[in-house]
Amino acid sequence: MRRLIGTACAVMATLCLCTAAAHANVVIGNTRVVFPAQPGEVTVRLSNKGDHPALVEAWIDRGNPESTPDNASAPFLITPPLFRMEPLKDQNLRIIYTAGSQPLPTDRESVFWLNVLEVPPKPNDPQSAGRNYLQFAIRSRLKLFYRPANLPGDPTKAPDHLVFALHGTTLDVRNPTPYYVTIGSISFAADGKPLDGVDGMVAPLGELHLPLKGLAKAPAAGAAITFVTINDYGAADTHTSVVTP
Repeated sequence: MRRLIGTACAVMATLCLCTAAAHANVVIGNTRVVFPAQPGEVTVRLSNKGDHPALVEAWIDRGNPESTPDNASAPFLITPPLFRMEPLKDQNLRIIYTAGSQPLPTDRESVFWLNVLEVPPKPNDPQSAGRNYLQFAIRSRLKLFYRPANLPGDPTKAPDHLVFALHGTTLDVRNPTPYYVTIGSISFAADGKPLDGVDGMVAPLGELHLPLKGLAKAPAAGAAITFVTINDYGAADTHTSVVTP
């Protein structure tokens, strides 16, 4: 059964991603998961909002959108990994860190992806008997941030430490903190128009390089910036900064 569902996920990934918002009945109670190293486990709640049961499979991968339960290698255990959800019922997923053969870094966060695959039941009404039909498996993916214990600084303040610098036609965003920062949009005060194609994460102690697209004119050093980030609870926070020389 796990292999069958994994194959359905891989074959129909594109269709699933296009139709999930309109057709998914199994809803995840989070938009992201923050996994603290202590106590080493978290619970994610699922709700079946539909009027039919659904078969659900869950797994965690390292960022490959084509992953399946058979080839995902993240150091986490999910219980239950495969289950039936009755209509209008809830189900808790328990996620446990297993360490594995290669422990995760302890000086910064690591990011993974939680996958929830929903397979609806076959139609059983008399009109469907003996007829061909197309069945969609819906996969939802959300980020899981593993947060080691005793990291310095406050994760809610990490966006305020981002450093913005211009290099030709590129805006470089440097993150000196041990936390991931997810950026939703960036705009320059003088232009007022957000940059095109800004939707990404700045890795801990890393950089994100953004092409300057969609601007009426190139900004100069000292230009004021307004940017939006997504916090631990999935809400949008607005910040301001300036471009460094």
